[in-house]
Amino acid sequence: MEIALILLVIAAIFIVRAIKVVPQQNAWIVERLGKYHATLTPGLNILVPFVDRLAYKHSLKEIPLDVPSQVCITKDNTQLTVDGILYFQVTDAMRASYGSSNYIVAITQLAQTTLRSVIGRMELDRTFEERDIINSSVVQALDEAALNWGVKVLRYEIKDLTPPPAILHSMQAQITAEREKRALIAASEGRRQEQINIATGEREAAIARSEGEKQAEINKAQGEAAAIGAVAEATAEAIRKIAAAIEQPGGQQAVQLKVAEKAVDAYAQLAQKNNTMIVPGHMGEVSGLIGTAMALMKGHKPG
Repeated sequence: MEIALILLVIAAIFIVRAIKVVPQQNAWIVERLGKYHATLTPGLNILVPFVDRLAYKHSLKEIPLDVPSQVCITKDNTQLTVDGILYFQVTDAMRASYGSSNYIVAITQLAQTTLRSVIGRMELDRTFEERDIINSSVVQALDEAALNWGVKVLRYEIKDLTPPPAILHSMQAQITAEREKRALIAASEGRRQEQINIATGEREAAIARSEGEKQAEINKAQGEAAAIGAVAEATAEAIRKIAAAIEQPGGQQAVQLKVAEKAVDAYAQLAQKNNTMIVPGHMGEVSGLIGTAMALMKGHKPG
């Protein structure tokens, strides 16, 4: 009974040491008698108990690594505190196990030294404007070195750039002055545009008034011309009708009678307005006046 129990325990130990289940996105390194033997892939794997052993376990997922902040010196001798984060991924589990004693520390140190070198070639103002160039330079340098470590550097991002307090204060003062300058320029441009708009409006209004006055004069002239034409047309029509009436039987007698009536009315009105009235020497002159008028009417008769 005891022997069976001992055998059962030994069998369980063999099974536990022989069967290994690797999770997804993981890679395990197996050494056989102290030497690299194989890389276990996700799923069920069988080892030789007491001969094979699991030496390293690696995650193949993307790993964010916080790079400690450090003080860098720019090209114009300004201290700048830089803080960043690095993203990498293990691509070769065997090299990650044997290429470096600690690839995380190696990547961190290399990122810091590369960052100091890149910022040392830039002036302070450029470091704020060209973060993408800094990030890509660090990634390129790290990626070349990390190939021997079985690691792929994906990207590097600067989280913060902090200049000394004195530099920061001068930068803020410069930004404030620049904003005030832009505000003054914007205000002057606004006043200039306002004056231009006022002048343009006055010019357009004057043009509109002159055009209106011109059109009014044209309309008035056209109205007067139309009125004169209408009066002339009416007068001509009346004359034509009178001439036609004279040609009718008894027309000349009617005209003589009308002229005589007008003459008598004229003498009557003259007598009312003046105490002294001049009358013809004899009434034959009145008939002569009527005859002259009739002769003029005949002379102007349309042919």
